[in-house]
Parts: sequence; structure tokens; C-alpha cells
Amino acid sequence: MTVTDTETAARRITTAKAMAEGIGLEMRRDPDVFVMGEDVGAYGGIFGSTTDLFGEFGADRVIDTPISETGFIGAGIGAAVEGMRPVVELMFVDFYGVCMDQIDNNMAKIHYFSGGNVKVPMVLMTAAGGGYSDAGQHSQTLWGTFAHLPGMKVVVPSNPYDAKGLMISAIRDDNPVLYIFHKGVLGLGWMTNNPRATGHVPEDPYTVPIGKAAIAREGTDVTVATISLSVHRALDAADELEKEGISIEVLDLRSLVPLDREAILDSVRKTHRLLVVDEDYQSFGMTGEVITTAVEGAFDYLDAPPARIAIPDVPIPYSRVLEQFVLPDADKIVAGVKSLLTA
Repeated sequence: MTVTDTETAARRITTAKAMAEGIGLEMRRDPDVFVMGEDVGAYGGIFGSTTDLFGEFGADRVIDTPISETGFIGAGIGAAVEGMRPVVELMFVDFYGVCMDQIDNNMAKIHYFSGGNVKVPMVLMTAAGGGYSDAGQHSQTLWGTFAHLPGMKVVVPSNPYDAKGLMISAIRDDNPVLYIFHKGVLGLGWMTNNPRATGHVPEDPYTVPIGKAAIAREGTDVTVATISLSVHRALDAADELEKEGISIEVLDLRSLVPLDREAILDSVRKTHRLLVVDEDYQSFGMTGEVITTAVEGAFDYLDAPPARIAIPDVPIPYSRVLEQFVLPDADKIVAGVKSLLTA
């Protein structure tokens, strides 16, 4: 291995940088790829998702928009229908309410309405998640809401490698893809320090398949199926439980649509116990879907009823004490695993 190869292998960047790098690579490869959204230009996106792109590609391909989500998401849909591949940023997923008609009734359904004749190859990327006391209008995840609506793929990376590979896959996909990134996995300086938000990422382009889960940690006693920042929390819990001789398997779902049901079943058949962890609301969401998948497909393998940890059905509190009370964390996961083992 040469010195250059060694440097590349050891290269570590943040999740935010990995996302921007994936977009930049696709913009160089395909002139039909462009970016639009609020503060995505010279500012580089308030979460760093478009850092350095404006300087390279200019205002024609990295377009700052007015604060009109319905307008610029609609413009992105129109561009996609005409054959371009827009990457549109909705600054916070919580703002979906002002543009839901464009997302649900146009972006997600035009392909169906046209009898399959019109494609919408568009990426709608958006920030999600709590943990920094920004209350109920800037702290939700809501990926379960979008997974419930047919017509679009939903991907949620948890680490830098997946962030870049899933972004490239999403841009190349002929379907509309909702790409949700949790603020806590980005490696932003103003968030709580997260050492796993920086990782090894190759410089060259690569893809991560949409709809394929990954085993973040092998284990034998309990499957913890989760997504996004909760993957990090589960890995922290696994480190603690290992000291007590308890082995948990951490399954990073990575995509909710399509959902890798076979990976869920394979893991449950191995461990015989399932805990689902989600920083989304508990009712009518991801936790119930994953548990149902396990019960329907691996019921005879379960040694205990599946359990779940999620946000109670209340708005995310502003108070840090109350916010931490409702958010999943490593301590809650440790307690949930132990409860399953004694059930």
C-alpha cells in the first residue's frame, strides 16, 4: 500500500461533510443534478449539508430560495418531472406541514397518477431530531409519518459512510427519496459531542443500497433494531451490557422504505428477543411495524414478547430535563434489554 493509499484508508470526515461530498460528486458526474433550499448557497446549509458546493458550482446549480417551502419544493418536483435530478433541502422536517401537499400529493404520487409514465427522480433532504432544547417545532424526527405515506423511499443514515453512499444512491434513484439526517449524527460543533459522527469515508464515489439494513454490532442475546442517532445510543448500551456478559445485536435499519424485513427476521431468529428503539412517537410508527414484522415472520423463535422504547405521544419539551426524560438513551436501552432477558 502506498502512502497515498494509506492516507485514503485512514481518512475520517463528519457525516455532514460526507453528505455534501456525495452531492458534489454527483453534481460533477451529472449536469442535471442541482441543489436548492434555504441557506444552501454561500452559507453551506445551516447543518453543513451543502458546504463548499456554492463555491464550485455557483448560483445556477446551488440555489438559495425564499422562505417558501411550498414554492421551492414544488419547483423541485417540476424540475424532476422534466428530467432533472434536484436535491431539495427542507431545513427542518418539522416544517413539513406548510408543504405537505407538494410532498404527499405530488412528489410521492405523480408516478402513480401518470400510470408509471412520469418519473420524479428527486431527493428531499431534511434535518430531524432533538437533544438540544429547541422544543416541539424543531426537534421531531417524523420519519414514521413519511414511511406511512406511499410513493416515496425513506432513508435515514446513522454514520458518515452510509450518509455518503445513501446520498449517491438517492440521487441516482428514479423514485422520489426522502433523505432524513439527524442533527446528532452530523458532527456539528454546537451539538453534544458524538465521536461516532466522524468516521472513515472513501474519497471515491460509492453507493449504499436503499432498503438494506446493516448489523452495526453482532450479538447473541437480544436484537436491538433501531435507526439514526439511536444506533449510537444502542452501541453505547452494548458496551455497558458487555461488562455484565450480555451480548446485544444492534441492527441499523438505514431505510424505512423499503424496510429490510428479512434482516429483522434473521436477527430475531438468532437472538430470540427483540427491542425496537426509535426517536419518533411511539404510536402508529416504526416500532410497531418492526415488532409486527417479527411477530408475523418469526413468532416461534421469540422467547419473550418484543418490547419498544420511543417518544411518548407528547410534544418534545423545551426544558432540557423534560426533553431528556422523553428521548431514548443508553440507560433506557440497558434497562429494556435486561427486562427482556428476565421476561
